[in-house]
Amino acid sequence: MRYFFHIGYHGARYSGWQKHPGVINVQEVLESCLSQVLKVTTPITGCGRTDALVHASQFFFHADIDNEWEYDLLFRLNKILPDDIAVFDIIPMQGLPHARFDCIQRSYNYYIHTYKDPFFSGFSSFYAEKNPDLNKMKAAIALLPLYDDYRAFCKMPDRIDHTICHVSNATLYTDKSGNRLRFEISANRFLSKMVRIIVGRLLEIGKGEMSVDEFEHYLAEKETPKIIIPAYPQGLYLSKVTYPYLDLPVRSAFAGMMSEGWEKV
Repeated sequence: MRYFFHIGYHGARYSGWQKHPGVINVQEVLESCLSQVLKVTTPITGCGRTDALVHASQFFFHADIDNEWEYDLLFRLNKILPDDIAVFDIIPMQGLPHARFDCIQRSYNYYIHTYKDPFFSGFSSFYAEKNPDLNKMKAAIALLPLYDDYRAFCKMPDRIDHTICHVSNATLYTDKSGNRLRFEISANRFLSKMVRIIVGRLLEIGKGEMSVDEFEHYLAEKETPKIIIPAYPQGLYLSKVTYPYLDLPVRSAFAGMMSEGWEKV
């Protein structure tokens, strides 16, 4: 029977979700723990990929498990998993739904703090940008849903079949002090490092190093810049994953705390 596992993880110790030889990754840790508890090798398929050091406050993977268990699998898994990975729900599914291919929308949040604060380290990205031009950043963000080819915001576009993404929402928030920013974006799919590249461009616009017209030029002309510098990874969270048949609220209380007290720019 196929099961969907609803999880969350803090990515600071990991080289991303996907298995790669010689590095610690979230997928391999979960497969190892699940196989240990079930006492049979159990491969898993994730709803997507996250880069090294990137977090997920909501993530799903599926696994096919032949034999039912007579113990609290959720408890046992969480007991042996490291503290930076948690399983929230284990959901039996009818048929063979796919955690990656059936997903209709993913949402990411990117957090920035503009003053050095050790308590944000590892949870938000530090950019010492005083008084960025939020109005220009907002104007650039408003362009994102108007275009559907994000070739200019992909690190290696020639390695994939296509660069079409349908952005349904893109919003900039700030806290009351103006010292923290949150960029939220939702789409049917995302390209490699796409969100971090967009945030990097938005920061350039906020500093006056790029105009909104130049930002739109890249979108419209699908021109890949010669130099692409993505924003830091530790501020990025995969924050919501939605299926036609499954739309669960985010379970992490910390994710809720990170999303409180913001005002739309």
